[in-house]
Amino acid sequence: MPEIKKLILLLLIAAVAACTGCKEDPLPPVDEGLKITGISIPASLNVPVGGEVILTGSGFALNDQIVFVLTTDAGKVYTAVLTSVTGQSGTFLLPAGITTGTYRLTVKRGTDSMVLGTVTINVVANTTIPDKPGMTLKGVVYSDGEGVPGVVVSDGVEVTVTDSQGVYYLPSSKQYGFVFISLPGNYEIAASDNIPQFFKRLAGGSTVEQHDFSLVQTDNTNHVVLAMADWHLANRNDDLTQFSNGFLPDVNATISSYTSAGKKVYGVPLGDMTWDAYWYENNFRLDKYLVEMKKINCQMFNIMGNHDNDPYVQGDIPAEKPFRDLIGPTYYSFNLGQVHYVVLDNIQYINTGGAQGVVGDRNYNDYVVSSQTGWLAKDLAAITDKSTPLVIFIHAQLFGNPTLDAGGQQVSNIVLNNGSTLVSLVQDFDEVHFVSGHTHINFTVESGNVIEHNTAAVSATWWWTGKTGYANNHICKDGSPGGYGVWEINGKDLKWHFKSCGKPASYQFRSYDLNEVVITAAEFAPNSTDAALAEYAGSYATPNAVNDVLINVWGYDPAWSIEVTEGGTPLTVERVSVKDPLHIISYEAKRLNVGAIPTSSFVTGNTAHMFRVRASSASSTLEIKVTDRFGRVYTETMTRPKDFTWSMQ
Repeated sequence: MPEIKKLILLLLIAAVAACTGCKEDPLPPVDEGLKITGISIPASLNVPVGGEVILTGSGFALNDQIVFVLTTDAGKVYTAVLTSVTGQSGTFLLPAGITTGTYRLTVKRGTDSMVLGTVTINVVANTTIPDKPGMTLKGVVYSDGEGVPGVVVSDGVEVTVTDSQGVYYLPSSKQYGFVFISLPGNYEIAASDNIPQFFKRLAGGSTVEQHDFSLVQTDNTNHVVLAMADWHLANRNDDLTQFSNGFLPDVNATISSYTSAGKKVYGVPLGDMTWDAYWYENNFRLDKYLVEMKKINCQMFNIMGNHDNDPYVQGDIPAEKPFRDLIGPTYYSFNLGQVHYVVLDNIQYINTGGAQGVVGDRNYNDYVVSSQTGWLAKDLAAITDKSTPLVIFIHAQLFGNPTLDAGGQQVSNIVLNNGSTLVSLVQDFDEVHFVSGHTHINFTVESGNVIEHNTAAVSATWWWTGKTGYANNHICKDGSPGGYGVWEINGKDLKWHFKSCGKPASYQFRSYDLNEVVITAAEFAPNSTDAALAEYAGSYATPNAVNDVLINVWGYDPAWSIEVTEGGTPLTVERVSVKDPLHIISYEAKRLNVGAIPTSSFVTGNTAHMFRVRASSASSTLEIKVTDRFGRVYTETMTRPKDFTWSMQ
């Protein structure tokens, strides 16, 4: 019988250890002499510095040691001593120096020890602060029980900064329903469903409200941001299958590759995560988006797009209510490491005719309303070091898709209605990046201290080309593969590239042997006609017999270089603005083939990240070398003739 009891005890201890999620740590020695039962460890505890903690359980003894081992760093160990016990509990003071985190708890008595479980300790500050006349919001921003000074706090209108004790006050009218902090660099905050909780919801009214924020210190000087535009999840076009089988494993593999190298990774969906036209028809609204978003293995800072508004509701603020209710503020800022990030909502939703049960016109203006520009001026004024890199995330683009002038030089103008106002607000910063989506294409525009990175879509052509029975590829209107932007930041050094779903990071261009590119109905849309297809095929409807080669470099900006040689002889590379032929056969031809008229917003458009060379032979091999602005080199040995197919690379 003693052996049976001993076996049962060992099995129980092993079960407790397995439940802690710390099976990689060796178990401490176990002895029958330590008999503690009825243990109940809460998932988390909010405890002030030196505060009292009571553990539930029978069998504790005075002077038992409670050992805390940080689950993410076994070298961080803290010890407390039980100062009082009852038949059902043991009490101790939180060990000095312990920081917020998740710990494995072990009780020790002499040579005996026993694992109790794991608990997340949130070391809180003394948050008792007085009211102040005229101030309707107050609170403390703290970490490990100490106030964090210099943190920017806002209600979307007023902006203030915490004092030396981490205390803030705001004279808020509470009109937007939130108080939020600009998360300081080298800190994180707890997330709910992958959304960092840098905001608190307000009760409203004239009563003074206190909202405190608990931060966790973390070194994110070296971090990665993933810019993910235009998901357009709507439960149509096999989108959820394509998302789950294509995008999701790709982005999580990218995240894993960086986190395993010790880098922090954060995601930024750039708006149009849903599709307002199908919110009610397909029963797919923002709540369904959140189910999919939670499958991505990093914190996510969300942005509103025009399609993320309620199509039953007229007016910008009322139509944003589901976003605010489910996700959070529609504009805010945060810091990671030494970089300041800003999220803006640059869609003014109108939705003429919208009413309960009636989807309106879903019309809108590309515009940053004055309440946001006023807030932005105050937020940026709090950054005294103007060498701080500034990254502003918006949905609709700031500049237009570039064209080429007669001399082959890139031309692009501001198209956002009050984009010049935004540019004037950031003119004092040394380096400013606008990161946008909306267009489902890639382009980069550099003007003075501002660079815009318009990022092609996660959904590519609204999930059409990968739909069952279509082209079985994933391609955007400009020929870019569907994918997302990857930003690698170390201190104030920013590097970026576009990551194609299902392809390595080195996949940065596609080449076409134009001798082989002839778009006919017989080949690509047998149920249609050449006359119907010619409208979309353009010059590709007739053979090209002059040995031209076209190269689509989707991440191109003028700091890149493209070199092509034939048998060691350099060829002249000409930048051109033309359509991508693979997209024409992947979308327009496939739609015509099923008797549908291609949607005008989805058809192939001219893109200026195209380059043409003329070879001397139809069968020569070309060496293509593309170098980006950071000196990274991408190459292809192009064996010609090169087939023109839906599956070409």
